[in-house]
Amino acid sequence: MTTYIGTATSRADGYAKVTGAAKYAGEFDATALAHASVVASTIAKGRIARIDANEALSVRGVISVLTHQNRPRMASDDSAYKDDVAPKGSPFRPLYDDQIWFSGQPVALVVAEEAEIARFAASLVRVDYNQQAHVTHLYRQRETAFALESPTDPSQNPFAPPRPRGAAEPALAAAEMRHSGEYYVPIQHHNPMELYASTVIFESGGKLKIYDKTQGVQNVQRYVCSVLGMESDDVRVLSPYVGGAFGSGLRPQYEVVLAALAARALKRSVRLVLTRRQMYGLGYRPAMIQQIELGANASGTLDAITHEAITVTSQYEDFHRQETGWSGLLYKCANARYAHKLARLDLPTSCDMRAPSAATAVYALECAMDELAVALKLDPIELRLRCYSDRDQHSDRPYSSKSLRDCYRQGAEAFGWDQRNSEPRSMRDGAELVGWGMATGIWEALQVPITVRIVLTANGHAEVSCATSDIGTGTYTIMAQVAADMLGLPIENITIQLGDSTLPQSPVEGGSWIAASVSNGIATTSKAVREELLRLAQQMPNSPLAHATPAEVMLADGKLVSKRDGSRAVSIAEAMQHGGVERINQERSTTFEHAGPHAHNTHSAIFAEVKVDEQIGVIRVTRVVSAVAAGRILNTKTASSQIMGGVVWGIGMALHEETLIDHKFGRIMNANIAEYHVPVNADVQDVKVIFVDEPDDAINPLGIKGLGEIGIVGVASAIANAVYHATGKRVRDLPITVDKLQR
Repeated sequence: MTTYIGTATSRADGYAKVTGAAKYAGEFDATALAHASVVASTIAKGRIARIDANEALSVRGVISVLTHQNRPRMASDDSAYKDDVAPKGSPFRPLYDDQIWFSGQPVALVVAEEAEIARFAASLVRVDYNQQAHVTHLYRQRETAFALESPTDPSQNPFAPPRPRGAAEPALAAAEMRHSGEYYVPIQHHNPMELYASTVIFESGGKLKIYDKTQGVQNVQRYVCSVLGMESDDVRVLSPYVGGAFGSGLRPQYEVVLAALAARALKRSVRLVLTRRQMYGLGYRPAMIQQIELGANASGTLDAITHEAITVTSQYEDFHRQETGWSGLLYKCANARYAHKLARLDLPTSCDMRAPSAATAVYALECAMDELAVALKLDPIELRLRCYSDRDQHSDRPYSSKSLRDCYRQGAEAFGWDQRNSEPRSMRDGAELVGWGMATGIWEALQVPITVRIVLTANGHAEVSCATSDIGTGTYTIMAQVAADMLGLPIENITIQLGDSTLPQSPVEGGSWIAASVSNGIATTSKAVREELLRLAQQMPNSPLAHATPAEVMLADGKLVSKRDGSRAVSIAEAMQHGGVERINQERSTTFEHAGPHAHNTHSAIFAEVKVDEQIGVIRVTRVVSAVAAGRILNTKTASSQIMGGVVWGIGMALHEETLIDHKFGRIMNANIAEYHVPVNADVQDVKVIFVDEPDDAINPLGIKGLGEIGIVGVASAIANAVYHATGKRVRDLPITVDKLQR
């Protein structure tokens, strides 16, 4: 019997992507398709005084210019604009009124027969403003930031800072060794390869079929219906392929509303593709100032920790994540205090970006731990082992599994950590200083309710359907692998249907929860298929499975087989033929227990080598080893790629990425790939991924944890710690650039 789970299976969607057969949101065609282009505000705050579209309308091929003054009707209540992951506040409403909230906000939409005409005409729309004073600088709002409260019941706000433990301040004052540091992470933008786009096909009766770039088709479908006052049967949203999103597609973006508005106004199909610059107005990883204080005794265990953060949000929504409590999941400490404040800026609402809160907060935490290790003259791994926690200290629950010690051991062995000279500036390679640094990574092993439908035909083919998305992470492939094993069929006999709002229920794909959720959902529905097949098989004369229970049989090689005696079997075709059934159609929902006896997390240990040119300060990351404990690995090939991608992004976070704002105008200066620096091939050298064996029977029946986020967590801190080891210079604000090394 062939087993697919745990193997290096090539992507099911790979051929379609490399041959160009895979279509993305901006590539679907329709009869009489019109094209739209956004006119963006040039101020950061104020009101629209006048819009003059006459010159644009005079261009041959221009069909219409929509503004807040002539657009079709939109909902007026805030609740209509709330999507599945919306934060507290009043969501942004594109083209709703004359209010300007941020530079780059859409203020008009030009629709034309051709995309080039629409773009040209958009440049001719004249907008006058009543401008108001704006603020886009985090440090200028530092003193006016407002605090988030820690509720008694964490379920009231799971993103609030955890409640304190013990008495942190007295413990800090009495500590034998103290470390205090401030760490800064700038605004960062997602920059997926695929531009945000919507193709809205106007159908008979005013129905809309929408191809949208999104991480949640049903989320978008509900949002569009709510905003435009449409019935659910009149809006269908599809997203069969996504060219990267990383959290930017969790919420419906404004292009889908604008394209739908235009389609309804003109009663024809409309496509809107945003430019790269316009995508910088959709959301971002919030800038963050963090203050960490650690108190330890001479033996290297923590007596106290305080972690405070200030992050960015917009003037109209309160976006935040739990930034400050990650130490409570990693390091034992009886006295801890956490605080989180939000600073309102005249920018779009910040949003989730790969490993939201963990990537940024763990950066500061792990740099602080490295600084404490230096002060204590301890190896950084040894300090972490002395502070190791086997329980989630916020909930006082043990972990369902935590193989972090094995991550430290296997990662260190693969890296050659025992050869490290602990003294800064002590290791060289010719003219370059060599630095070795390490850090810990952690993420949540989340699971969400999900529904899966399986249709099995008598010829041994199965169609597996769920409205989930594949945002490039390999969901098509792992769904096919799990279904093939659960149904006992060759993987080529499995067809996956996803990314369609009419399919069985799924939440947005994010938080690393879809792989575990949909895989166990497939297992649940496969069990129902197996039970139906057994019922049919037991109706056959002299059935070899006459007295078997569902728990005593399995599907393998196209047959229903007794687990006790492999010779007792009935083929799928025979059972269905005898029962006069051509198709078995089963749909089941799967839920997971979140408040159980265990805490669920993934863990990693990252080891990085940097080489720094001593004369000019250029930093190269020459080696990275990432050892990951994430339960059962479904596909070693795509899983390795996920971790490698996270490592590459961590290199970018440490050394390259920074959104630069001209605060005089409140406008992003580097809203393009040329000037927003990300790692390229020359920046990425040897990356080794190790998956630590981690059986976990408690988390879910298949023992699966997610992998999408954990790859980036801890990478930036490992690199920052390596830069300190190489140079003796501690840089606490990212990215680490040549000028900061030379200060």
